[in-house]
Amino acid sequence: MMKNYIAPSLLSADKNDLKNEILKVEKLGAEWIHWDVMDGIFVPNKSYTPEQVQEYAKCHKMVNDVHIMVQDPKKWAPIFADAGADLVTFHLEAVDFCPKCTAKVINDLHAKNCKAGISIKPATNVKTCFPWLDKVDLVLVMSVEPGKGGQAFIPSALKKIKKLRKYIDKHNLNCLIEVDGGINAETGAKCRKAGADILVAGSYIYGHDDVKERMESLR
Repeated sequence: MMKNYIAPSLLSADKNDLKNEILKVEKLGAEWIHWDVMDGIFVPNKSYTPEQVQEYAKCHKMVNDVHIMVQDPKKWAPIFADAGADLVTFHLEAVDFCPKCTAKVINDLHAKNCKAGISIKPATNVKTCFPWLDKVDLVLVMSVEPGKGGQAFIPSALKKIKKLRKYIDKHNLNCLIEVDGGINAETGAKCRKAGADILVAGSYIYGHDDVKERMESLR
């Protein structure tokens, strides 16, 4: 059965008031909170550290959904699991699509009782995810280039979501489909229709007075 979750992205939150930014969306019904981690190598910018995740991971009851856009997920995935991540998603591109490396990251996360997710960039063929969908808890479709908030939604992501939904349902898998990038009421509705379980939204939610209405529009 498809889920209907919202994961506000802290990439667009007020970095000087993180606790209140987190509690605000929790109070309004968000089930997940999305941490965008960037190392300045795999993607141009830098963002949240393990120390920041650890500081705020227990101030709420939402799922700490940590998306690591880093060059070395084998190193960083377990560190973020120890910091309080409930789920860590890493990029297949960051492990050069190496089966041995991918399996190691997944197994290391599960060994720490942390859920594991895989992600792909817009240019990556969605079929690269298929061999791992029975081993991971989530697959994240990037609908913008990773590394910067506020970008426009790339429509080709919808085809990827549909293919993932078809494969997951056909094989009766328990892998959730998450979408991140350019999500608003219009694009969110299209993603839901295509088969997405979780919508990540940052600039559409944070920085506005009508946060409640915006979150409800993503349902």
